[in-house]
Amino acid sequence: MIMLQQKIVIKVTTCCDKCRCKAMKIAAIADGVNSVAIEGDDKDKLVVIGERVDAACLTKALRKKINYASIESVEEVKPQEKKPDDDKKKDDDKKPTPHCCQPPPTRCELVSVVYDPSPPTCTIM
Repeated sequence: MIMLQQKIVIKVTTCCDKCRCKAMKIAAIADGVNSVAIEGDDKDKLVVIGERVDAACLTKALRKKINYASIESVEEVKPQEKKPDDDKKKDDDKKPTPHCCQPPPTRCELVSVVYDPSPPTCTIM
């Protein structure tokens, strides 16, 4: 089953970068969200791309935290089709990769992710 991505544009009223960061964090933790961006001349549009994202619930969460949010559009993101000319260009541009002077790593390191509910600065941007 192919999952279709959707692009949701939500108009938000933010007064500063801190509010924009807060709106992006709220959108980023929503279920199914793949990417979040701020667009528009006044940086008042939150663009969310993901699979099975509930636009109404996301807008409601934004209203609770930053006061004003309204859905502007919800549309399907179509995958880009490859052109046959692109394949030819990629084949022509292939060059042998230079050998690396350092040997590959011999072991993998495990990294634990820690969630900080109140980071000192915006880490999304």
